Amino acid sequence: MQPQSTRTRAVLTGAVALALAAALAACGSEGTSPSGNAAKAGEGPRAGSPSATGGGTASAPGSTSAAPPTSTAPAKPSKVLMPTGPSASFSKARDTAAGQIIMTTLNGPKSGVSGKVWVWLPPEYNDPKYAKTGFPVLTLYAGGQSAGYNTWTDNQLPIQEVNAELVKAGKAHPFIMIMPVQNLDSSEAKALECSDIPGQPKMGTWMAQDIPDFVRANFRTVKGRDGWGLMGASTGAFCSAKLALQYPDTFKAAVPIDGYFNPDSPLWKGHDAERLANSPDVMVGAGKADVRMLATAGGANAYEMKLVKAWVAKAAGPLKVEYYEQPGGKHLTTDFKKMIPDTLQWLTKNLAGPEAD
Repeated sequence: MQPQSTRTRAVLTGAVALALAAALAACGSEGTSPSGNAAKAGEGPRAGSPSATGGGTASAPGSTSAAPPTSTAPAKPSKVLMPTGPSASFSKARDTAAGQIIMTTLNGPKSGVSGKVWVWLPPEYNDPKYAKTGFPVLTLYAGGQSAGYNTWTDNQLPIQEVNAELVKAGKAHPFIMIMPVQNLDSSEAKALECSDIPGQPKMGTWMAQDIPDFVRANFRTVKGRDGWGLMGASTGAFCSAKLALQYPDTFKAAVPIDGYFNPDSPLWKGHDAERLANSPDVMVGAGKADVRMLATAGGANAYEMKLVKAWVAKAAGPLKVEYYEQPGGKHLTTDFKKMIPDTLQWLTKNLAGPEAD
């Protein structure tokens, strides 16, 4: 596929099958917290709480009094961040061989943006043995405009099944997978590029602040940034590279698959300073982000190889960027699929695994 304008963007095909009337099988009823045993133990949000806001007041504890401490020994620092906020109301989106993908609409309190977010929990999450375990989080961005859909929820990119198999083989962490929309309109003329473009919806704030807040409020996660990664293909590659460079206190590692790195949405017109501030092509050489990246290119696409190699060559420490060239790879969903096992194993090596309190 030839590049469109300055980007190597491809619109990934495949519809997300939503079955909104179904309930969460693991939790018993729609609107129930997916936090499993933590919720039952009174450590997470209660079932049947209002729609997702990503924040809000913490849930009240299960008791109103507590015995005074019997020891003056300092408490051990927690390795796990337990759910704290109101539980989102989820619907089943699709069944996979590795469990359900669920969906909610996140009304971001910091950004004001309202958009769909899909979630997959690894089989281990609701296993009683892991009731006090926090899990690493992988956010996945789609190609194309991704307005109202995310192709990582589609069986064309079966990352959930691959992750479950790799976990069984001891080759990958069990990741909580978060799959948001990236745009509010399907027109490329209104591409938000995962950024806060002046005068436009604050999509960058929604992705980098509201979504992590939402995840922490609803799921048991590894404490700190070391368990937080990003991955995306084509347009999603731009988003994963940009957000990791822009928010290194939130994200530790990213995998931009066959991406472009220079913002070129028409919405940047008249705002060149802001455009450059949101440009991975600029940020990669700024020497400000202590993150790890794996940047890929398809070996059958000379333009893409040149573009990605040139970007990798600009990387300045403490940032570390590795380059991978897929033999014979093209800018196609079928080739993105082939890279799933290797990218999950790379992320596993560069992100913290599950932690138990």
